[in-house]
Amino acid sequence: MYKFAIIGCGRIAHRHAENIMRVGKLISVCDIDKNKADDFGALYNSKAWYSIDDLLKQEREIDVICVCTPNGLHAEHSIKSLQGGKHVLCEKPMCIAMEAAWSMIDTAHFFRRKLYIIKQNRFNAPIQYVKKLLDDDKLGKISSFQLNCFWNRPQQYYDGGWRGSKIMDGGLLYTQFSHFIDLLYWFLGDVEEVTGYRKNSGMRNYLEFEDTGTAILKMKTGALGNINYTINSFKRNVEGSFALFGEKGSIKIGGQYLNTIEWQSLDENIQFENEQTTKANDYGFYTGSMSNHLKVYDEFIKALDNKPNDLPKVGEALKTIEIIKKIYKASGEIE
Repeated sequence: MYKFAIIGCGRIAHRHAENIMRVGKLISVCDIDKNKADDFGALYNSKAWYSIDDLLKQEREIDVICVCTPNGLHAEHSIKSLQGGKHVLCEKPMCIAMEAAWSMIDTAHFFRRKLYIIKQNRFNAPIQYVKKLLDDDKLGKISSFQLNCFWNRPQQYYDGGWRGSKIMDGGLLYTQFSHFIDLLYWFLGDVEEVTGYRKNSGMRNYLEFEDTGTAILKMKTGALGNINYTINSFKRNVEGSFALFGEKGSIKIGGQYLNTIEWQSLDENIQFENEQTTKANDYGFYTGSMSNHLKVYDEFIKALDNKPNDLPKVGEALKTIEIIKKIYKASGEIE
């Protein structure tokens, strides 16, 4: 039974704790907020620490560190954990700087530890269905695509924390929509050229980057497409969708969280029959992506056991950061 520790005791850490208790043992939790660490540790019957350095120095028996801290700390905490001889399962995004991403990969390689980044939307049933269509060439050569991310994040989301900061958050494409960029790369490969725009409408305090953006992309395959994203959808998330147009078929994954097939037109009579049984992560006053951490942890245990698994390789997570950087560079800085 693998022994785990969680660094960062925020909302998403509960998804990790629930699954760790299902597949292993949660030994320790850590947060610089003493009350948060104590409460989280008491809830899951785990020892609370207030410094990752102290935890790594004292907790020799831990096999895996789950990094659930703010985006801007993912690289630092992952690298320290790898240097401490621990395997790492890190929440998305991998980090918010290319140099840091490479350092994470190099450290994992040097210390011969496993490093994986959470990409739970890959396990959505409609996404699995479309990926198989693409792999089996049922859609043919993709000529164009459209990726829409229309969500809501209220002012309360940005009050009194790291969210909204350029240094710790990074931008919407890191915190809200990195899963969408991951799927873009998984489905269609790398990006060749980008033109984009983004703006901050001034509707929120403590938001140092865009609340809305759009980008036109030319993929290395020749496919053309656009990404439209915002957190200004009134009161609630309304759409997370990915439409693909190919020489043999067209299809749209839709719903609020890429959780349904809205329509399809294929040469062959192939039907989508799987039902999405998981629900979106519910954090009270807002909701996030689909909660597939159960499947992520099942595959992660396979990886730890050196068995074949369906987790994305860390190089794919790096590609997500690289594509986001290209989009932001093409979109210019927010004044």
